[in-house]
Amino acid sequence: MTIHSSVLEMIGNTPMLKLSKFDTGPCDLFIKLESQNPGGSIKDRISVVMIEAAEKEGKIKPGGTIIEATAGNTGLGLGLVAAQKGYKLILVIPDKMSPDKIRHIRAMGVEVRLTRSDVQKGHPEHYQDYALRLSKEIPNSYYIDQFSNPNNPLTHETETGPEIFEQMEGKIDAMVVGVGSSGTITGLGRFFKKNAPGCEMVLADPEGSVLRELVETGVMPKAGAWLVEGIGEDFVPSICDLDLVSKAYSISDSEAFQTQRELLEREGIMAGSSTGTLLSAALRYCREQSLPKRVVTLVGDTGNKYLSKSFNDSWLADQGLLGRELHGDLRDIIARPADTGDIVTVTSDDNLLTTYKRMRMFDVSQVPVIDDGKVVGLIDESDILLGIYNNEKNFQQQVSSIMVTDLEIVPPSASIDSILHLFKEDKVAIVAEGDTFYGLITQIDLINHLRKATL
Repeated sequence: MTIHSSVLEMIGNTPMLKLSKFDTGPCDLFIKLESQNPGGSIKDRISVVMIEAAEKEGKIKPGGTIIEATAGNTGLGLGLVAAQKGYKLILVIPDKMSPDKIRHIRAMGVEVRLTRSDVQKGHPEHYQDYALRLSKEIPNSYYIDQFSNPNNPLTHETETGPEIFEQMEGKIDAMVVGVGSSGTITGLGRFFKKNAPGCEMVLADPEGSVLRELVETGVMPKAGAWLVEGIGEDFVPSICDLDLVSKAYSISDSEAFQTQRELLEREGIMAGSSTGTLLSAALRYCREQSLPKRVVTLVGDTGNKYLSKSFNDSWLADQGLLGRELHGDLRDIIARPADTGDIVTVTSDDNLLTTYKRMRMFDVSQVPVIDDGKVVGLIDESDILLGIYNNEKNFQQQVSSIMVTDLEIVPPSASIDSILHLFKEDKVAIVAEGDTFYGLITQIDLINHLRKATL
């Protein structure tokens, strides 16, 4: 095996896997594992090419600052390259992106500016407008702008495309991709148009994005909202060539997240949320065919960046995407139901240190105290603080010594109106009946419930 002298040498030449555990109709479906790049995504490729091209053109000078607007993966790729080359990097990231990505980026020494994800291009808080403004304000800086940078599609036309063509031995009938910055669909589309003219370019687009409808009708629709990261747009990037696309599918967040998980369960591949969209579209395409075809799609990034979101049942429940059984009562509002094992609990015999660690690990501010399946108390952050203040040894005292036992227990049949006074008193509602404990309802749980009801 080759020994590399730089992590940048490890970018590219990613493996191709033929799927065997999905219904692909008469077709063979292959996935190219771009998640195996050192930064964990396909964006490593364009990061190297764009930065090195800017160096050659004199746009980046020693000690300079690179600025970019990104959904996260391009930022990780740029962070990888910038660190090796000694540049400072500032990234502007929409606030809907995975916290895991943001933590990864910051751990690389990159400065992150979070901005709004609910505004469209042209608004000063849109991540691309924000990044452009920064580049004008900061001396010796360069806005690399993947959305209009010609080296973005050139990377895939000259590197990714030839790799796929070689791995498929020149036999490829369809290539399924999404559009984020659009470099992949444009670059691969140009390559296959020249080298495999029979290969269809198929667009996988999140529901809410404008691109599928634009491809099919030629009319720009109003953009909606979606949760899948890294693909889908509310505008058409200047480097995007939609004329290369012959077919397009809209994929819901729900279908994408389900397919993302199925890929892990069936094939052992932990991929990101955009892969759920791409694979869903590829499976639809394959099942629609009447003749055998060889179809390729991409694992754009690793699923390790989505453990707190699309691989998190509580987060999916907050988004209304988990598909839990509805009861028509207060049980529908509980974010972490007791019967699913999602709720975080302690016993009265546990000590405060155990309780504190559990609350920190699962990012909750209060936990019920459960003994023999029954709620006997409640403990929150303020209880722990008052219990240990001025005496750190008090971390070893039992939960029973400080837990609140004057509990506000309501049956599932109670109305929302009947529990509102609890939140005014800074309390939580404990939903239980008889010996059955169902879970807690906090203020944020009720807010999430009301938000979903208005969508």
